[in-house]
Amino acid sequence: MRDELQKITVVVPTYNERDNLPKLVAELAALAMPNLHILVVDDNSPDGTGDVADKLALESNDTLGVLHRTAKDGLGRAYVAGMLRALDEGADIVIQMDADLSHPSSAIPAMVEALQDPSVAVVLGSRYVHGGSVAGDWGLYRKALSAWANFYVGAILRMKVKDATAGFKAWRAETLRRIDIASITSNGYSFQVEMNYRTVQRGGRIVEVPIRFSDRALGKSKMSIKVQLESAMVPWKLRFGKNAVK
Repeated sequence: MRDELQKITVVVPTYNERDNLPKLVAELAALAMPNLHILVVDDNSPDGTGDVADKLALESNDTLGVLHRTAKDGLGRAYVAGMLRALDEGADIVIQMDADLSHPSSAIPAMVEALQDPSVAVVLGSRYVHGGSVAGDWGLYRKALSAWANFYVGAILRMKVKDATAGFKAWRAETLRRIDIASITSNGYSFQVEMNYRTVQRGGRIVEVPIRFSDRALGKSKMSIKVQLESAMVPWKLRFGKNAVK
C-alpha cells in the first residue's frame, strides 16, 4: 500500500507552545500531503496553547484535531495518549514530532517513503547518520551530552542505532500495536529509548534518515534534572529488568 492511500497522523505534544504551534502547522500544511492529519496533545498549557490549537482545528477543514489532557505528566504519557487516539482514528502511519520547530517538517516525505519498505518498522529522523547534523548554535557541552547519551544507550542496549534518543519518528501502525504502546512505562526522553528497544526486541527493523536538528527559537526546554536521571536509569532497567529479552 503506497503512501497516497495511507492515513498519516502527526502527533504533536504541547506545553506552553502557543507561539510555535501555528508555525509548525503552517509548515506541515505546506507539504501539500492530502492524506496528512495533525493531532495536538495539549497538557493544559497555562499559556493558552490549547485555545490556539482549538482555533487552528476550526480552520483546518478536519485535518487537525486536539486532545486536551488535564495535567502535565510527561512527554511519554502525552505521546502514548496521542498515538492511541491516532490508532483509534484509523492512522496507518503515526509520526511523532516536537512542537518547538526543532524537527524539520520537510523530512516527513522522505521518512514516509522509507517506511514503504515492508521490512521497516519505524523510521528515525537522525542527527548522527551521514548527512545529519545538530544545531550550529549548540555549545560544546550540549553536543557532548547528546553524543554521550547515544553512546551510553548503545553500549547498554546494543541496538545498533546511531540516534537512539531521537524524538522525530515515523511508525507503522502495526509496529505500535506489536510493541504494545499502551504499556510503555518510561516518561520524558527515555520514552524514545524504550520504544526503540521494544521494536528491536520484537524483530522490527529501524531505519535512520538524516535530518538537521534545530534548537528551539521560542519558549523553554522541558529537560529537567528529573528527566535526565530517568533517562540514565531506563537503559539498565530495559536491559536487565524482568521483562527483558535475553
